Amino acid sequence: MSDRFALTGARIFDGDNWHEGSALVVRDGLVEAIVRQGALPPGVRVVDAGGGMLVPGFVDIQVNGGGGVMLNDHPDVVSIETICRAHAPFGTTALLATLITDTPAITAAAIAAGEAAALQKVPGFLGLHLEGPHLSIARKGAHDPALIRPMTDADQAMLIAARQKLPVLLTTIAPESVEPARVAALAKAGVVVSLGHSDTSYLKAKTFAEAGASVVTHLFNAMSQIGNREPGLAGTAIDVGTLSAGLIADGIHVHPATIRIALDAKQGPGKIVLVTDAMATIGTDMTSFTLNGRTIYRKDGSLRLADGTLAGADLDMISAIRFMHGVVGVELTEALRMASLYPAQAIGQSHRLGRLANGTAADVVALSDDLGIERVWIGGDKVFEAGAPR
Repeated sequence: MSDRFALTGARIFDGDNWHEGSALVVRDGLVEAIVRQGALPPGVRVVDAGGGMLVPGFVDIQVNGGGGVMLNDHPDVVSIETICRAHAPFGTTALLATLITDTPAITAAAIAAGEAAALQKVPGFLGLHLEGPHLSIARKGAHDPALIRPMTDADQAMLIAARQKLPVLLTTIAPESVEPARVAALAKAGVVVSLGHSDTSYLKAKTFAEAGASVVTHLFNAMSQIGNREPGLAGTAIDVGTLSAGLIADGIHVHPATIRIALDAKQGPGKIVLVTDAMATIGTDMTSFTLNGRTIYRKDGSLRLADGTLAGADLDMISAIRFMHGVVGVELTEALRMASLYPAQAIGQSHRLGRLANGTAADVVALSDDLGIERVWIGGDKVFEAGAPR
C-alpha cells in the first residue's frame, strides 16, 4: 500500500530556494513534489509542521561514534544503529560511520558490519569512512602511531571489494603512505579518497588530487599548514577546485576568522563541508571514554587525550550550523547547504541526498525559527520529535 503524505505549515528550503505557502509531498519514502498548499493532490494525508522551516536532512561524512559507543570498540551492526539513532535528533539523516586507525582485524570487522548494515537498510546509515591506517605519523593527531602503516596490495584489494558492497566508502590517506597509482585505482573503483593526517607539500597533494583524491579531511587539523613559500595540504584544499574539504565548526578546531578566510578563498566546484568528527559522547552525559586503550576526556566542549591532543569533537551537526551562522556569519541557506547539499556532492550522492526534489530521499528536518530541531524524518519515517519519549 502506498504511503503518501504532505508536510505543510512551514517554509520549505529545497537546497537551492525557499518556498512559501507550499507543501512537501512525500510518497513511499521519496519526495514527490513541492506544491502550493492550495493544490494538494486529492486524498493526500496532511501533516502540519507547525511553523518554522523544513530543510534537507544533514549529511555527515565523518562520525566516529555516538550514543555511548565508538565504531572502533564495537564494530558491529548494533553499534552502527546506535550511532545513527544518536545523531538523528540533531538533524543528521545520513552519515558515514567512521573507523579511526585500528588493527586489520578490527578494520575487517567494521567493513563486515557496514556491509550488513547496508543490507539491513539501517536508517541513517550511508556507508563507511575508514580514517587510516595509511597516514603520516608526523601528523597522527589522536591516531595510534603503532597502527599507522603504508598501504599494501592486499589493503587496496580489500577497499575495492568493500566498495562493491557499500553505498559509499570513503578512506582518508596520506601521500606519505600511499602511491598515486593506488589512489587512481581506488577512485576508478568508486572509493572516495580523502587526503588527511599528512605533512605533504602542495605539489605532492595536488598530484594526488590529479590522481583521483577528491576530499580533504578536517581542514587545518592534522595537516601541513599554509606558509609564505609552501601552501601545504591546507592550501591545496583551498586552492585546488576539484577538492572538497571537511570542516569541524566548533570554535575549537578552527578559529572563526580562519574559517572566513578559507570560505572566501576556496576555489570550486569543490566546497567546504561541515563534519562533526563526533565521538561516543554525542547524545550522552559521559565525561570520558577509551579509544585504542587510551582515555579521552570530555571537558569545556572538547575531547582530548591526557596530553591535551584533540581527539575528535564533541559536536553535533545542528550546533555546527548554528556556529557557522551565528558566529562565523555565514548566511543561513549557505550554512544549511554546507551540512546537506555540499557533503552529498562531495561523495557523489547529491542525486538523492541534500536536496528536496522529485525522487530524492524524504530525509527532512523541521527547524524552529531559532534553529531548534522539532522533527526529523528519514525516508519518510519520523525518527525524532521534540518532547516525545525516546
